[in-house]
Amino acid sequence: MCWAYERDMMTLNTGAKNTPHIIVSDLTMAYGDFVIQRNLNFTVNHNDIFIIMGGSGCGKSTLLRHMIGLQSPAKGQIYYGDINFWHADPAERSRLMQKCGILYQKGALWSSMTLAENVALPLEEYTDLPARDINEIVALKLALVGLAGYEEFYPSEISGGMQKRAGLARAMALDPDILFFDEPSAGLDPVSAKRLDDLILELRDSLGTTVVVVTHELASIFAIGNNSVFLDGETHTMIAQGDPHMLLAETDDPKVKEFLTRGGAVSAGAGAG
Repeated sequence: MCWAYERDMMTLNTGAKNTPHIIVSDLTMAYGDFVIQRNLNFTVNHNDIFIIMGGSGCGKSTLLRHMIGLQSPAKGQIYYGDINFWHADPAERSRLMQKCGILYQKGALWSSMTLAENVALPLEEYTDLPARDINEIVALKLALVGLAGYEEFYPSEISGGMQKRAGLARAMALDPDILFFDEPSAGLDPVSAKRLDDLILELRDSLGTTVVVVTHELASIFAIGNNSVFLDGETHTMIAQGDPHMLLAETDDPKVKEFLTRGGAVSAGAGAG
C-alpha cells in the first residue's frame, strides 16, 4: 500500500513545466502603517526553483510567511493555480497548505522526538494510514535525504546539516506539490550547504516538485535557482526578476549587480548552470 501511495502522489505532483503554480499579484506587505514591500508581481512556475533574494531586512522571510498563510497581505492577491488563497475559506487554505512542505531556517525539529517520530507527525495528523505504512514512508523519506538508519536518533545526536535534512524529510512527508525553504544554508559549512543544494536539485528533478527558497547565499542562488525575484529594502519594492544567471549577465541595476557580484561572484555565477 505504501508504494502505491507514493506512486499516486508523485503522479499528482507532476505539473506541466512553465505553467503558473503560484501567482503573486499587486502584493503589499505592511506592519500597520509601515510598508515592508509594495507592488510585488511575479509568477512561480511548475518545477521552478524560485529564489526570493535581496539584502538583510528587505522582507524576504515576510514574503514567505504571506505565501504560506502565516501573515495576511495589506493589499493584493496570492493565487495557487486558479485559487485566490487569501479569499478562500479557512478549510480551503488548510487544504492548499497540506500540499506544501516547509523547511524552516533552524530545521524546527521537536528535540524530544526521534527523527522517525518527527517525520511521522504530518502523516499521523493528516492521513488515516496505518502505523506500518507510516513507518515505511518515514523510512523512505529519511533515505531520500541520506539519513537511512538514523530513524531512532534524536536531533541533538546529529549535526546541523543532518538536522536540516531531517527537517526536509518531514517537509516531504505528505508528498507536497511545493517545498518552501527559509534560508536553508544558514549555519551550514560550505560542504554541507553544497550537499543540501544538490539534494534540492535532485528532489525537484526526481519528484517534479516546485521549490521556493528564501536566501541571500550566492553559491546557492547560482547553483539551484532558475527563476527569482529581487526585493529592495530602500525602495520597498521588487526591482528585478528572472533567472539569476540572466540577471547577472544583463541587469543594469547597480543594486542587483552589486548583490550578485559581491565577493567575486561573477566568475562563480557565470560558470554555474
